[in-house]
Amino acid sequence: MGVKDNFQVAKKQYEKWGISVEEAFERLKNVPISIHCWQGDDIGGFEIDQQELSGGIDVTGDYPGKATTPEELRNDLEKALSLIPGKHKINLHAIYAETDGKIVDRNELEPKHFENWVQWAKENDLCLDFNPTLFSHPKAADGLTLAHPDKEVRDFWIEHCIKSRKIGEYFGKELGQPALTNIWIPDGYKDIPSDRLTPRKRLKDSLDEIFAADVDESLNIDAVESKLFGIGSEAYVVGSHEFYMGYALKNNKLCLLDSGHYHPTEVVSNKISAMLLFSDRLALHVSRPVRWDSDHVIVLDDELREIGLEIVRNDALDKVMIGLDFFDASINRVAAWTIGTRNMIKSLLYALLLPNDHLKQLQEEGNFTDRLALFEEFKTYPFGAIWDYYCEQMGVPAQEKWLEEVKDYEKKVLSKRDS
Repeated sequence: MGVKDNFQVAKKQYEKWGISVEEAFERLKNVPISIHCWQGDDIGGFEIDQQELSGGIDVTGDYPGKATTPEELRNDLEKALSLIPGKHKINLHAIYAETDGKIVDRNELEPKHFENWVQWAKENDLCLDFNPTLFSHPKAADGLTLAHPDKEVRDFWIEHCIKSRKIGEYFGKELGQPALTNIWIPDGYKDIPSDRLTPRKRLKDSLDEIFAADVDESLNIDAVESKLFGIGSEAYVVGSHEFYMGYALKNNKLCLLDSGHYHPTEVVSNKISAMLLFSDRLALHVSRPVRWDSDHVIVLDDELREIGLEIVRNDALDKVMIGLDFFDASINRVAAWTIGTRNMIKSLLYALLLPNDHLKQLQEEGNFTDRLALFEEFKTYPFGAIWDYYCEQMGVPAQEKWLEEVKDYEKKVLSKRDS
């Protein structure tokens, strides 16, 4: 049987539970995933005075074909997008500015340095998100930025973050959808600090100054992102989850949860419903930690399914801004984007095809036997047939057919690059 025939058989199995597959498709195709540009070039960026990667971030592997110019990166993104169902966003870091061969420090960046990205987004019916880059820079060499004891250093990064919010506002104005501008900093200490409070006071003051700058909130949405530890900040990170959760709730900012930024036994899926009780919106960076915040390409594992379930079962598809954050240089980078983004979408479709109301009712009734049994049985329902048909309906390859297109692109394009 073909894809359509398999779909018709599978659809009937879901319909017996009152699940409308067509309705699931309609809801899913309107959910944008913010796809991170930095998977395509190993977080290199295009600064003229380029620095070594720092801030506790590491990218391993040297698979050939890495993008080395803005044009190559955008071409690679276009290829990945052609293999991913739905309409999505692209997430940029400040280091992806285009400065026409001139050295422009980060506190001097302006919207004009991202005009090519905006024009490309318009041509491809995309929207953009943004991040200030507070790593891989001489003024971040000692591992401190917005919490630095030197006011001159803090002021530099404050100015950079304000400029970044203005760039996000520019994206929102030009592209008709607000940009999410997310602040993450690497600040922390390698060994046990003698004072945890003072750096956090400085970070709070820096953030207050950044957010005091006049930026149209209808065009730019502010978010702050925590981390548990990093390379060089194993003992203490200034911007902890508790710090940013408190700051975000008190100051009406989005709290961004990165699935690699917590204890190994701590999961983001368990935090989503709790956070949504106290905040209208929430932002995610979905990654896959292996032992630590190693940012592996996301796979359709238990935690990714649970993230999708928490978003869907809590009717939060329009409340949670889903972004991705992984970088693997050991495999084809276009394939990495495609695998990870398709898996994120699969997790949402899987959740939309569960009898969530019935499962909630079973829990309320204390019928944990039926609940567990149904959870397990639905794992082997013909989800793949539904996914394949959705891909075809959205004009992208079903099953592993997309891999042949990536291999062809590698042969014709990536293999000819100098890297």
